[in-house]
Amino acid sequence: MSGPGEAERFARLRLARTDRIGPVTFTQLIQRYGSAIRACEALPDLMRRSGQGYDLAPADRIRSELADGERGGARLIVLGDDAYPAALAAVDPPPPVLWVLGDATLLDRASIAVVGARIASAGGIRIARGLSQQLGEAGHVVVSGLARGVDAAAHQGALPTGTVAVLGGGVDDIYPQENTDLYRQIVQGGCVVSESPMGHRAQARDFPRRNRIISGLSRGVIVVEAELRSGSLITARLAAEQGREVFAVPGSPLDPRSRGPNELLRQGAILCEGLEDVERAFAGLRTLREPGGDHPYHGAPDDVDAAVLEQVAALLSPTPTPRDELARALDLPIATVAAALLELSLIGRATLLPGGLVST
Repeated sequence: MSGPGEAERFARLRLARTDRIGPVTFTQLIQRYGSAIRACEALPDLMRRSGQGYDLAPADRIRSELADGERGGARLIVLGDDAYPAALAAVDPPPPVLWVLGDATLLDRASIAVVGARIASAGGIRIARGLSQQLGEAGHVVVSGLARGVDAAAHQGALPTGTVAVLGGGVDDIYPQENTDLYRQIVQGGCVVSESPMGHRAQARDFPRRNRIISGLSRGVIVVEAELRSGSLITARLAAEQGREVFAVPGSPLDPRSRGPNELLRQGAILCEGLEDVERAFAGLRTLREPGGDHPYHGAPDDVDAAVLEQVAALLSPTPTPRDELARALDLPIATVAAALLELSLIGRATLLPGGLVST
């Protein structure tokens, strides 16, 4: 199956860079209009009917982003491209666009994420490096976030066999600076990937999105060391939500860095002391594949009546609610409710969430 043409790829990047359009809204716009080109054409009129001023991301800004990527040697992969990693495409919802430096074929190989504390113990660093080396030699690509501590050790252990670094900033945003040499080695022999445009410097809001890609690319996530409130546990939670296996390396209850993995074990994570525990967990499981069958992009329902918009909006609350529950309450087709929710999200009156949920 061939991917989208250049005009459609441009439109998908433009849609992804437009304010108020996150991954859920992006996916639903493509489903409703059949293509990003048609969605971009329809949005201005859709917003005028809703009484809102609204602008797509300027085309010049998208051209500038593409030029920056080309100058930096990066490759753009949009959702729908043949090169888009199958495991990530199966996430609900998948990131609309990715920028990649290095060997993009690593993104479609069987991968395991190894994450953990930035201020890691000597033992934690040794475990992360050794385990990642073993995983690589067994044929797994090791994915991590290029942070200091456990992440850096994981990348170092897997350098000879292939490793993927997922960044919060652009693929040219090296952070921390102490990992500059490691970053260059990964670009040469591995892969660096990010949702953000070239030149973007990572901010706090970027790291949950980065963590979601780390878990989404991987068959499982191994947490080596982490305190109870840490990004590594967020990655583990995202992995569980995405149907991935969660592994935890046990540690001493006297070390705060062991509280995260030990808590994961209490919650049902798989105990990981070495490669054998990972191999045992995946024995008999098929590698994640891109789902076959019908393509999810299809035509749009009729424009939503203003009265229906208000009926749907009146049922929303801060508590996430399934779309089909709203449809039953209003005795309306699910397609009509989905279209209404899409319009409400574009004017800031609804928040579309993964799993078909919606809130105010």
